Amino acid sequence: MWLTPDEVSLKSALKLWVTEKTNDYFLLQRRRGHGDTGGKITGMLVGALDTVLDSNARMAPFRILLKVPGSQVSWVIASGATAEEVQKHWRWLDQNLLPYMAVFENKQDAASFAQGKVKGLIAEEVLGGQAALEDDPVRFREVLARFTQHFALPPQEKLVAQYTCCCWKGHVPRQGVLYLSANHLAFYSFLLGKEVKLLIPWVEITGLERVSLGLLTDVIRVRTRHRQRDFSMFLDVDEVMTVMGQLADVALRRLLDAGGLELNPTLQQPTSLTKRILEHQALCQYVLSLFGLPRSEGLREVLSCSVWTPHARCHTPGKLYATDNYVAFSSRQEGHCSLLIPLAEVLSIEKAESTSALPNPVIISVKSKRAFQLIELAQRDELLDSLGERLRTLHWRQAVAHGQSQRKKSLVHDDCHKQTKERLWEDHFAEFGRGVHMFRTDKIRKLVSMGIPECLRGELWLTFSDACSSLAGNPDYYADMVEQSLGQASIATEEIERDLHRSLPEHTAFQNETGIAALRRVLTAYAHRNPNIGYCQSMNILASVLLLYTREEEAFWLLVTVCERMLPDYFNRRVIGAQVDQSVFEELIQERLPHIADHITDLSPLASVSLSWFLTLFLSVLPFHSAIYVLDCFFYHGIKAIFQLGLAVLDANATELCASTDDGQALMTLTRYLTVRQLEMMRCRHRIQVLQGHEDTTKENTTEHFISLYWGDVVCPAPVVPRVRSRACPEQYHVDRAQFKSLYQLLAPWHCGPHTDTVAQRTFYLLNEDGDSHVSFTKFAQWIDTLYNGELNEKVRLLYRLHIPPELITFFLQQREFVQFCKTFCSMFHGDCSENELFQAIAMVTSLVLQIGEARHKGRTSEAGLNVTQEEGESVQQAASCSGEGSSEAQVEGDWTVSFEQILASLLTEQVLVNFLERPVDLSVKISTAKERQYQERAGLLAFQHKTR
Repeated sequence: MWLTPDEVSLKSALKLWVTEKTNDYFLLQRRRGHGDTGGKITGMLVGALDTVLDSNARMAPFRILLKVPGSQVSWVIASGATAEEVQKHWRWLDQNLLPYMAVFENKQDAASFAQGKVKGLIAEEVLGGQAALEDDPVRFREVLARFTQHFALPPQEKLVAQYTCCCWKGHVPRQGVLYLSANHLAFYSFLLGKEVKLLIPWVEITGLERVSLGLLTDVIRVRTRHRQRDFSMFLDVDEVMTVMGQLADVALRRLLDAGGLELNPTLQQPTSLTKRILEHQALCQYVLSLFGLPRSEGLREVLSCSVWTPHARCHTPGKLYATDNYVAFSSRQEGHCSLLIPLAEVLSIEKAESTSALPNPVIISVKSKRAFQLIELAQRDELLDSLGERLRTLHWRQAVAHGQSQRKKSLVHDDCHKQTKERLWEDHFAEFGRGVHMFRTDKIRKLVSMGIPECLRGELWLTFSDACSSLAGNPDYYADMVEQSLGQASIATEEIERDLHRSLPEHTAFQNETGIAALRRVLTAYAHRNPNIGYCQSMNILASVLLLYTREEEAFWLLVTVCERMLPDYFNRRVIGAQVDQSVFEELIQERLPHIADHITDLSPLASVSLSWFLTLFLSVLPFHSAIYVLDCFFYHGIKAIFQLGLAVLDANATELCASTDDGQALMTLTRYLTVRQLEMMRCRHRIQVLQGHEDTTKENTTEHFISLYWGDVVCPAPVVPRVRSRACPEQYHVDRAQFKSLYQLLAPWHCGPHTDTVAQRTFYLLNEDGDSHVSFTKFAQWIDTLYNGELNEKVRLLYRLHIPPELITFFLQQREFVQFCKTFCSMFHGDCSENELFQAIAMVTSLVLQIGEARHKGRTSEAGLNVTQEEGESVQQAASCSGEGSSEAQVEGDWTVSFEQILASLLTEQVLVNFLERPVDLSVKISTAKERQYQERAGLLAFQHKTR
């Protein structure tokens, strides 16, 4: 490999290199001890020294130096793992570079020319490889070369990052390098002649955690199903932990069918993953969660700045986050002060004159006749150009509504009296602003904890969640959804009708058809908008509460915001998001409430209770007047409020909490427990465990489902998690061609040797009647039932149908297909105790059927065909080889055909064949063996094994 010229001294006190070739400008050297049969100790010591002193963990044993004649200074320009590799570079230098260097009169100029040429070669390689995407492509290229050399993975395996660290085996540390690629965690070490390689696919990892080992803190523990590995001595353990968690999460999301679990498009292709992309994605996820923005938003700019805060009469420093449709600001201390400005509300963005007191100021004017001043923007011009372009595009694509419409009456209307809470809010609006772009400070958090006044609740829910932006930007959307969903019948609409009268039945608003009809329209419109979610039982309770404080269209957009932005992945088919947060909740209990965790050693049963807290936002477990306070805090704080209330419920007496007259204050005491950044990091780690658990559950449920279908009891296995959507159970499971072939090899009663793949493929195409490249488990079970439990004629008919070309309508076999049919039979006999008798029997049947076919044929077949009928007493393999593809051109296809009945009648003449087809095979043993192999080999995943020596 060509290397960026690196200066070294020819005078080496340690004499670690041996020169093997030399000329006027170049030296080819070998690492001392490498390849020496009698110098094993020397090689071990040099290799150990390389590991300790060199972060690259074991240097290449060969290198080429560029030297200046008469000077003691030289440059390393190439290295190689083998003599052949470095000799190739040496020949290139000798043939292509050395002749030109002889022209130079000044030797130093010749050396400079050679350095420039080597750098050019490196640049060409970088442009065509993975390193072109990296911040330091030249250095990354060298790291990638070592990674490829050590682990011999496919060229498309994308290396993302590498770190020096120690891997612990018991109490013994191994110094080496940790490589993190798109699909694998790899570790390499070479110490005192012992080479250690670990290669763990991300999809095998079940957990990542930071632990302490004695005096060592910040140890990263990587757990798989069979063992665990500990890594330590990182320069930045937080960075390593974050990258590990992201790569494992992305690999599992990409691999598993997570029932609607979304993956950012930039992460779909593993070959495009870089450390920079992962860092940007983590920051983007944090920003979306911090401000409750749509998951489709892309983060464009992140800049340090200060915002003028009138209430504090000063500029507050922090970060400016610009996304596709928003400008957001957060103070340095999370939660101290934040600001969210939708671009749809912006009238202008202008650059003001810069002064020493106000450096690089920008003024953002909004429709509510307010303006926000930002200063200390280092890249002000670039920001203004980018925001201006997006603002013009936004104004062009949609007409912005002018003015604010009169709010209509909601289902419940109470006269708003100017009481203390209302006056406090009016004073707050006057000081901090009103609408989605109001300043959010500690003061507003205190007001929320006291409870939002009835007359302001709907408005502030829309403001805090930013559902008002979706409402303003899509004025006719809800009406269209209602109109399109009218009269449509589906599983979702059936479930909605069933639950309509269970939604707050004690409330007068839903004791008449007016309220029920409004709830029906909101729920069916959402099910029509998002069929991937459809309807979940908890949605009716949430929607009914929303309708009490907002108009129907506003309630719809609040429901959209909750399901798709504030509670991501909560309402997909497997409620992945809720389960991830349950796992995070358990960790928080152990961390924040140790007295409870010590008393309740197993917290997993708690999920059966706390899962409903998260899915219904406590609406189903608290009295109505208390649950409204929870919603107030949820729309302001997000999911953090539910975590905090859950901890409060466990830490205090639940009865006293429900009886409290000021439920919001109970939340206020815990608001400083958590931050959005902490929750996002914990979610990433726990999502790995949840997704791995779902894969195990899917395997178990699939096997149980297959067994129940086989024995005729078509009953769905009990799901581990709440079902969000009802489906026809037998069709819930399906396999593609590769999975079917794997299952065929595991469960088929007869193995066909080298012919197995062909028979499996024929079977797949036969069962894939819909042509969608998938076979349902109903059809799979029926096929297995035929092979294990069917009558003789059913088994023969199945084998017969496998050989009828799909383009033929007739159910007669022609001679070519009949020969393939015989080959299949022949392959089934290999290894059977009656193999010879079976071969003789099938040869007799072949001869008989060919004679029957001849009788049906109007003419005579070619001589090759007649020869086949005369091969009596030989195995069917010989008969097939005479009539197979090798002699197919000599056969006359013509009208030579044979029916299923004729083949069956011929087979019945040979009792040994009848006994073979009717011989019972124990299916339970096959299934038990198959389950064990699948768990060990994890069929369908990347079949890589890590190796430790």
